[in-house]
Amino acid sequence: MLVPKTKTYTYFIGIDISRNELDFAVMQGNDFLFHREIKNTIDDIQTLVTELKQLPKFTTSKAIFGMEQTGYYTNHLLNYLKKIRANIVLENALHIRMSMGNIRGKYDKIDAIRIAQYVYKNRDNVKFYVPKRMVIQKLVHLSSLRSRLISTSKALETPIKEQTEFINKGINKQTSGLCKDSIKALKTDITRIDESILEVINEDEVIKRLFTIITSIPSIGRVTAIQIIISTNEFRDISDPKKFACYAGVAPFKRESGLFTTKAKISPIANKKVKALLHTCAVGSIRYFPEIKEYYKRKTEIEGKPKMAVLNAIRNKLILRVFACVNQDRCFEKEYIRPADELRPIHNLL
Repeated sequence: MLVPKTKTYTYFIGIDISRNELDFAVMQGNDFLFHREIKNTIDDIQTLVTELKQLPKFTTSKAIFGMEQTGYYTNHLLNYLKKIRANIVLENALHIRMSMGNIRGKYDKIDAIRIAQYVYKNRDNVKFYVPKRMVIQKLVHLSSLRSRLISTSKALETPIKEQTEFINKGINKQTSGLCKDSIKALKTDITRIDESILEVINEDEVIKRLFTIITSIPSIGRVTAIQIIISTNEFRDISDPKKFACYAGVAPFKRESGLFTTKAKISPIANKKVKALLHTCAVGSIRYFPEIKEYYKRKTEIEGKPKMAVLNAIRNKLILRVFACVNQDRCFEKEYIRPADELRPIHNLL
């Protein structure tokens, strides 16, 4: 039997990205060749890649370009590298940093070199970047814009509400009146964004189906459903509920060393937005759904479990329900009994 030959890569390019500049560290194998600093523009990127192609036996198919996730600052670079069909590794910055052991100092050149070293060290196991579908990219941008507008609205409303009991009524009425139009305009814009998000969802059959399934689960609303779809990349990047629980920061981990042991605790490394939304859903389910309320009271009042530990268990329960319904391509049913032959993943819709 023939064993498939592992593809070999000869050049490893680490790129540190900022708003205005890109720092390239070029390695051939484990040998550092040179560093270049260029502007974060398409023309400068094209010129640099042309220079790379002059290197001995350099081909884009045998080179890996590694970089950290820095939001839309990566767009120029990603778009050009996708155009030339380059091998791209887009990795979380914390993951790269923790994989390098004890490191000291931080500046753009050394960061680029460390990214190149990371790509070289993990060349056999790295996962190459695959662009998200346009519908997910639209949802990401609309969701981010919505969050910014809500934060701005709260920044205006909260101080006005809090100062009511502490300042002169006339002054409070004046400040409230001066902000009234701004707050109203922000709420109007948020409503328009919500409508745009629903339009994007309804235009895509797969996303529409996922949205319908997730929101069918009691206590999970539209905003949480959208964030789950975005963060899992429509369940392509994360399809295991345990991995998503870890990603959302609700999976407890033990700490043991010899005779020293502690209770399992959740990690602070998490997607804080998803975690906060799941917490809100868990609290809502305790208030409005009898079976969850009964479970919470039994665990806290009868068994004496810590309240936050029980809330975390409810968050995990919600995650399990989401992934079970998505993987079985069905809406939530309280008394559902799954037939033995029924297990059709959502991606069969693609």
